[in-house]
Amino acid sequence: MMAMIDEIKQILSQEAEAVMNIPVTHEYERAVELIVEYVHQKAGKLITSGMGKAGQIAMNMATTFSSTGTPAFFLHPSEAQHGDLGIVRTNDIMLLVSNSGKTRELLELIDLTRGLAPEMRFIVITGNPDSEMAQQATVCLLTGAPKEVCALGLTPTTSTTVMTVIGDILVVNTMKRIQFNCKDYAKRHHGGYLGSKSRAQSVKE
Repeated sequence: MMAMIDEIKQILSQEAEAVMNIPVTHEYERAVELIVEYVHQKAGKLITSGMGKAGQIAMNMATTFSSTGTPAFFLHPSEAQHGDLGIVRTNDIMLLVSNSGKTRELLELIDLTRGLAPEMRFIVITGNPDSEMAQQATVCLLTGAPKEVCALGLTPTTSTTVMTVIGDILVVNTMKRIQFNCKDYAKRHHGGYLGSKSRAQSVKE
């Protein structure tokens, strides 16, 4: 039986390998360009969505985007069917997260959104390039479909790791495109250590 310390090292190795194997394509440039165009040029907002663990990742993406100068909201795909879809406007853009690319609630959300805003653009993060969501996407960012480190091969673990990293890539590159700085950060983050640090750094700029 493998010692726990060796199992931990193996898990870290698998997760690191999965991150390094994320397919890097020009689709990232297109995704950032769309976010900048619709949010910063057309005064829209970024709407993220996902179910289950992927939904938690999408929610984290929304809060991170918002704190770094790109207004974003998380829309729960099930709640969208009960009135929350009203948040959508024609100049918004959607970022959907689904490992399988087959999540029923997200496919329904795409159809419902197009009924309200027919020209909506969709950025999809998925591990399945042949899925319906991937086919309907304006831009599709692939995870590389890594094997889960879960002992059962079922629990979203490695897949959520790479999804989080992809979200970070989008956030960081969008920040650079809009020239977001410490002064901008300080205006949005008043509390805690990061608020103090950003205010201190903004004085030096």
